[in-house]
Amino acid sequence: MKFIKDILKGMLIGVANAIPGVSGGTMMVSMGIYDDIIFCITHLFKQLKKSIIILAPYVIGMAVGIVGLAFVIGYLLEHFEFQTKMAFIGLILGGVPLLLGKIKEKKKGIPHAGVFLLFFLAIIAMQYFGGEGREVTLTLGIIPAILLFIVGVIASATMVIPGVSGSMMLMILGYYNPIMLAIKDFVTALTGGDWNRIFVLCGSLIPFGLGVVIGIFAIAKLIEILLSKQETLTYCGILGLVAASPVVILMETALVGMSVLTWISGIFVMLIGIVFALKLSD
Repeated sequence: MKFIKDILKGMLIGVANAIPGVSGGTMMVSMGIYDDIIFCITHLFKQLKKSIIILAPYVIGMAVGIVGLAFVIGYLLEHFEFQTKMAFIGLILGGVPLLLGKIKEKKKGIPHAGVFLLFFLAIIAMQYFGGEGREVTLTLGIIPAILLFIVGVIASATMVIPGVSGSMMLMILGYYNPIMLAIKDFVTALTGGDWNRIFVLCGSLIPFGLGVVIGIFAIAKLIEILLSKQETLTYCGILGLVAASPVVILMETALVGMSVLTWISGIFVMLIGIVFALKLSD
């Protein structure tokens, strides 16, 4: 039962990473698995068996979420954008009590409030001033592969950091739609046995994937160091990132002119999301 539950958590993380404005790291915090995932990533080679056992269901779920549900999420965002994003806001809000418990009994002061406010405003400013970059065309070659590797590192770092949307960073850099299209094309080519197309797509997806893996390890190690040396300050910063996430998601949503029914249904799915997050974090 726990294995299935962890796969569901992984699916939510994967889908969150695929939606601009939503952070996979925030989903990890909301479901109470952030610390465990960071520990397993940074101790993967020291405690290989234990780390693999813990990470396996999350990785499986993320793969399903990113590849399989990307098609469904695309449809939902096109036809039910507000309700879909409100569901994720609910998932985020449902994890806030768990995060508050991390600092509830700890001594706090002005520096902690300052860190919270700094990270809260930083995410909103990033969203406000960050424009969508001109889309690039994925081509084969050494230079494009190096660029894809660097983009993968940047995107993965923001995927792990709560409150920062890796997909939004890809969109700003102009790589979001090309990468998502390449993933969909890869799945289609794989199911159809089109090996020539698979080979071409691997020329783009492999360097990007390598960058993602290296970036995840690097940022996870940094977060582990921060948690070990300044735990309360780090959690205050994470709380600021998480608290800003619903604001950022709504900034990306056209709220003017929506019907009363849309608002009611959006609030309803948000409440479902809150309850679902509370259940998953048990």
